[in-house]
Amino acid sequence: MKKLTTLLILLVVIAIAVYAGSPYYSAYQLKNAYDAKDGATIAAAIDYEQVRPSVQTQLTSKFANTMTQYPLVAELGGEPLTQAANGFIAQAVDGAITPQNIEKLINTQGQANTATKELAAAWAISSNQVDLKNLIQDLIIHRGDVNAVVKNQMQQIMEKQATQLEQQVAQGTDSNKPTLSYCGINCFSISGQIKGYPLTVMMAREGLIDWKIVDVILP
Repeated sequence: MKKLTTLLILLVVIAIAVYAGSPYYSAYQLKNAYDAKDGATIAAAIDYEQVRPSVQTQLTSKFANTMTQYPLVAELGGEPLTQAANGFIAQAVDGAITPQNIEKLINTQGQANTATKELAAAWAISSNQVDLKNLIQDLIIHRGDVNAVVKNQMQQIMEKQATQLEQQVAQGTDSNKPTLSYCGINCFSISGQIKGYPLTVMMAREGLIDWKIVDVILP
């Protein structure tokens, strides 16, 4: 009876250890996949239905905050400017955050492609990196044609971001030891640098020991 009790306690301890340690093992697998340029493994670990709307909301919220700092631009562009910018952000997120593009991105270790350039441009316009002087001039020149202005601005930003992305991929560093921590019994975070960009990846438990990436917190 004593041996049976000891065995049961041992089994419970092992089960708890596996349950508690499962996100650390998942993070270890993701790190190994990244180092091995195994994009398929990372792409399969993402819950796209949660990640896409979260990233889009982060970008549109940042853009709305940026516009409050420039009332003249907001007045000249009005609601059409916000709609056009948000439309571009939605398009960029939908194009970049797909299994195919994530796999390609990991396989090439961040090499810029059209989808990633568009997402970088969306991040730039949301993060107050637009040349506002040129934006105002464009609004005047195009007589308020917001779609033409946004298209012109996005092309300029994409060209600039493409150069920056290529430099970042070549020179940026990855975290050797990301910060791992529970944020709840079914919530786990991985924070570190990818090619010099600070990112936090949020994972959620699926079942007992499986985990999925459900959010990416942008810098």
